[in-house]
Amino acid sequence: MCSRMVSRNNRKESVMSETEGNLLEVKNLVTAFRLENGEWVRAVDGISFHVPKGKTVGIVGESGCGKSVTAMSLVQLLPKPMGHVLEGEVMFKGEDLRTASADRMHDVRGGEIGVIFQEPMMALNPCHRIGKQISESLILHRGMDKREALQESVSLLEKVGIPAPERRIMEYPHQLSGGMRQRVVIAIALACKPDLLIADEPTTALDVTVQSQILELIEDLQAEMGMSTILITHDLGVIAGHCDEVVVMYAGRIVERAPVHELYASPQHAYTKGLLSAIPTLATPRKAKLKTIEGQVASIKDFVPGCRFCQRMGRTGDTLVNRAPFIEISKNHWVEACPECVALSSDIISSTEIS
Repeated sequence: MCSRMVSRNNRKESVMSETEGNLLEVKNLVTAFRLENGEWVRAVDGISFHVPKGKTVGIVGESGCGKSVTAMSLVQLLPKPMGHVLEGEVMFKGEDLRTASADRMHDVRGGEIGVIFQEPMMALNPCHRIGKQISESLILHRGMDKREALQESVSLLEKVGIPAPERRIMEYPHQLSGGMRQRVVIAIALACKPDLLIADEPTTALDVTVQSQILELIEDLQAEMGMSTILITHDLGVIAGHCDEVVVMYAGRIVERAPVHELYASPQHAYTKGLLSAIPTLATPRKAKLKTIEGQVASIKDFVPGCRFCQRMGRTGDTLVNRAPFIEISKNHWVEACPECVALSSDIISSTEIS
């Protein structure tokens, strides 16, 4: 385990997680956006999950399911004034970040929680050299002077696999390839040795070879630094190869949550099964039509209070009105128990409690 700053060690010792072994606990998180007419619409609707220390939790789902909004809610980076966390707790090392001050969150972001954004060109300032952008985080969070920060920037670029780092720190983002830009973003996110890394679609727009390299890099650095990771993706193949647990999101809610091997061996929710069946395999015939899930995610303002996957399937009745309970069907395997989407016995449903 890499060393931490003294102040962070003191805070870590003084504030312990309520549940031993969990670095992050999200409880009943509700995030909404205010429309022009003043109406609030929920993009994230009462979700709960945890991230164990040193483990990787994957959040998977189609575009528009609330994955990125969840990530931004955790670190208070929602677009203002439209986006707000309305309910819930975000317990990070025993501290509720929902009630943290702006100064405290400034210390958390980049210091204790690192974030890798989807588009590196959006995360990097095109007007500043790479070295300056990495140095800023080191000066701000680790108290280095400019010379120390620049030297550490070279070391970080070398650590993330960028050749000739002494030269690269003098270049601008547009002079680097997409894969190199993403490595720079990773270097910035890890500069202060965070306890938690949030990687939001870190391989978007990269070719397959570079995708694999970036994911392996994150995995290697995680093992070296002993940090936890939230990996957000729409690719269940990525989840299978790099995560310990998986959270399946659909239309702002978690529909299934389980250890990754359990989810692949025994998926329960119809949406999870649909995602898995859409993954091509070596047995898929050449030129065969790939499987897809019928319909699409509803607009956020059209979400029903009940089962939103039933809404997608065009079903009618009580399932659209009443939200199904979120139950544990086996050890650490939870599912939203809509009777139309999950085939569970009534004994299982009646003997379990909502998470």
